[in-house]
Amino acid sequence: MSAPAGPVAVERCGFVAIVGAPNAGKSTLMNRLTGAKLSIVTPKAQTTRFRVLGILMRRIAGAATQVLLVDTPGIFKPKRKLDRAMVRAAWTGAEDADITLLLIDSQKGLTEGVQAIAERLATTRRRTWLVLNKTDAVERGQLLPLTKALSALVAFEHVYMVSARKGEGLDDLLDGLALALPEGPFLYPEDDLTDLPDRLLAAELVREQIFLQTQEEIPYSCTVETESFQERPDGSLRIEATIYVSRAGHKAILIGEKGSRIRAIGEKARHGLAALLERPCHLFLNVKERAGWDEEGARLRAIGLENLD
Repeated sequence: MSAPAGPVAVERCGFVAIVGAPNAGKSTLMNRLTGAKLSIVTPKAQTTRFRVLGILMRRIAGAATQVLLVDTPGIFKPKRKLDRAMVRAAWTGAEDADITLLLIDSQKGLTEGVQAIAERLATTRRRTWLVLNKTDAVERGQLLPLTKALSALVAFEHVYMVSARKGEGLDDLLDGLALALPEGPFLYPEDDLTDLPDRLLAAELVREQIFLQTQEEIPYSCTVETESFQERPDGSLRIEATIYVSRAGHKAILIGEKGSRIRAIGEKARHGLAALLERPCHLFLNVKERAGWDEEGARLRAIGLENLD
């Protein structure tokens, strides 16, 4: 039997914001690094709507580091109040972080949107690292020119090449973060995974299923709010959530013929919740039409976004 580990000489703690264009793989990276389903992931862009905190511990070279990962919404040109609040949340996450990771989809490369993000990051003069994602799907010869082009825009401290989906290169990235964050006490208990309330996690898992099971504009024109979250005497949870949609036609599609679609959404979300919360869940969904919900301050606050006038 090996001897117990000695006391840790140094404690480090700091915030690491993950920013980038929509669908760069930010939520996949967050979930892979933390080992938990904290951010919902779908093939569609603009899935993440608010900042999600993931808490993980990393021990290396006699130091224990609490890495506070902040998954942010994809940065794009906003149109609605909802869009503006999402983009503002992303930039606020970057401004508050000790280190910002600019995550790039290597397959898409240096797009106009990526260039705009990089140019703004350059003006902040904050610590920024470049992380090229999806490198398993790109020829190695393409990565060096992409790195040079991005490095001409931002003075990156470090460059990492990873595949968040496959987990490649993530150990090196985590070790680098663990050694680079400032010394200081932990801000959260070591066994915490996130600071998100369970009510918000429940709403997000329902919204994830709407993205996965419906098409075109429907996922973008709806929001989910948890109305009731109660523990039953047997230890299970009773959760009631309302899905707000912009149009009557969207409500009909979400409900489906004889309620088939809403039952399928509820069933998949319930299984995900039970796995995440580690207890049986009873999920009840209601769909309401509410035109203009994405311009309402109350609706934005309910999903974790600041109200913008």
